[in-house]
Amino acid sequence: MIQIYNTLTRQKEAFKPIEEGKVRMYVCGPTVYNYIHIGNARSTVSFDTIRRYFEYRGYDVNFVSNFTDVDDKIIRVANETGMTAEEVSKKYIEAFFEDTNALNVKKATLNPTVMNTMDDIIAFVADLIDKGMAYESEGDVYFITEKFEGYGKLSDQRIEDLQMGASNRTASEDDAKKRNPLDFALWKNAKPNEISWNSPWGKGRPGWHIECSVMATKHLGDTIDIHGGGQDLAFPHHENEIAQSESKTGKKFANYWMHNAFVTMGEEKMSKSLGNFVLVHDLIQQLDPQVLRFFLASAHYRRPLKFSEAALQEAAVNLEKVQTTFKNARYRLETAVDALPEDAERLAKFAAIEADFQKEMDDDFNAANGMTVLYQWLKEWNVYLEQEVVSKAVLEALLEKAAVLFGIFGIVEKQEALLDDDIQALIEERLEARKAKNFARSDEIRDLLKEQGIVLEDTPQGTRWRREA
Repeated sequence: MIQIYNTLTRQKEAFKPIEEGKVRMYVCGPTVYNYIHIGNARSTVSFDTIRRYFEYRGYDVNFVSNFTDVDDKIIRVANETGMTAEEVSKKYIEAFFEDTNALNVKKATLNPTVMNTMDDIIAFVADLIDKGMAYESEGDVYFITEKFEGYGKLSDQRIEDLQMGASNRTASEDDAKKRNPLDFALWKNAKPNEISWNSPWGKGRPGWHIECSVMATKHLGDTIDIHGGGQDLAFPHHENEIAQSESKTGKKFANYWMHNAFVTMGEEKMSKSLGNFVLVHDLIQQLDPQVLRFFLASAHYRRPLKFSEAALQEAAVNLEKVQTTFKNARYRLETAVDALPEDAERLAKFAAIEADFQKEMDDDFNAANGMTVLYQWLKEWNVYLEQEVVSKAVLEALLEKAAVLFGIFGIVEKQEALLDDDIQALIEERLEARKAKNFARSDEIRDLLKEQGIVLEDTPQGTRWRREA
């Protein structure tokens, strides 16, 4: 049974889904005002790996991850560049998909955005006011923290201590509108040159925390199985999500809270505010994206991960070992016999190692220990490949299983580059498909060649091809 470390209870708990065999999972996505850095990518990769492991264990995962496309930072970039907030968001949403696709991150079941959820957000805020849990003040709307019993339970803080801390800090202009310094904004009155929407409280835009509450409950229900994100989101973002959501629905918001640790540069966490970040967009121009994926996915999600050239080099070496085993297995497959008497015994040995892998991963998705078991699995596979005679049945089974197990970590077998004759044969097949109006096959061949770095150019004289530089 899968055990999850629940931030809310600060202990590991057996995972019991709301609906048998299904997982409702919400993970806070990026604020889209720039390219993602390695720290952002860690959260994305960690929860992609967790999602993939759930699927490997037979669960149907409804995975929702949002884009925050309304935010102070987006407005600032829009004003600095002359773009609209929508244009800034669209640019960096596309960049997010480009970068995460390179890291072999599966697309979420749904990626809602704030702009497309505005009516629901306004209705949610109005409901909190009607329930006496929020109030309007000069066009802003604030949540009444002291009325929510248990505020601070996720971050393990007493509301009295939080109130004291809030009252002792330097007051801001917005604090004058609040009844209590700890109250937080659900809706913000529009400022000059800001994108805004009409609401019962005047033109404005939502506060950050309310957005995720609305998108999570709208698409996954009042109570969800798992809510995830970076550890820096636990307070105040996730704390406030709990307060808003449970005040509105009267139900428990999420049964399990999961938070991934930071990527560090030296001894500090990687962040844009500290200026010590490396953009994924830049890094994958310099190294194989699979190396970066391997680096991010091979560590336990709750352990800090130190970023360095040496760490990337180690990931590259380990990844090469995996790919070499795939390559050697393909080579031996060409001369393998169909089957051998000891095949069942051999496969049972690999199945036992896979059981050890499950045991480690079931323990709060311990990727580091799980990967150690997979290295043992590879070692046994390499010993088998050194035998004088090998079985095609065993090799095909191991290749299929390796694709599944390493696929949990987003690692795929590297295909050999197409030879010129193979390319020409595919081009001719594509030409015949187009003549037969089989455009689906024609597009499939073009995409296949593109994945191999082959660019096709259709000219009056025929189709030409070239390899991308």
